Amino acid sequence: MNAHVPLDVPRRLWLRVEDFMLLGNAGALDGFRKSELIDGEVITTNAQFRPHAYAQSQLLIRLAAALDGLDLGLAAVIEAAVAMPPHDMPEPDITVTSEPCGDGPVPLASVALVVEVDSTTRDFDLGRKAALYARHEVPEYWVVDLRKAEIVRHWRPGADGYGARDATPFGATITAASITGLSVETAGLA
Repeated sequence: MNAHVPLDVPRRLWLRVEDFMLLGNAGALDGFRKSELIDGEVITTNAQFRPHAYAQSQLLIRLAAALDGLDLGLAAVIEAAVAMPPHDMPEPDITVTSEPCGDGPVPLASVALVVEVDSTTRDFDLGRKAALYARHEVPEYWVVDLRKAEIVRHWRPGADGYGARDATPFGATITAASITGLSVETAGLA
């Protein structure tokens, strides 16, 4: 865990990726459906219901098929934790990575695209999560907004967030900004 530091005033303790993994391995997070480490804080989410699960699985199938046809060495995986040391380990709904196999979390350097499916967490996904992914230089980030029936695409990451953002309505084809040739049909996601 973190080294002991004498304090004059109470301060927040930010967990590190390795602290979070120790908690998980020890079973401390077993009572929660999904736990993530965001800005050193353990965040838990509610159970997923059918609209979320359906959109997530449909988009995974479509991304996987599109990636197979491109032969770029990338694969789409579902709900895999991504290590973003020192204080972050989110678990995106879908991650496009060059390292889909192996032990432990997905290495950050292998990530080409992350996707969050939003049925109740729009502000969090477009705010805090977008800032997190941009800060860690994830090349592209999509938020599937089920209520607005659109996918919000972010690219050109930097310390102050993503430099570009647009929205594709369901029924149109979304084309990745950072993965050459990757396009996915969005009809029927909801």
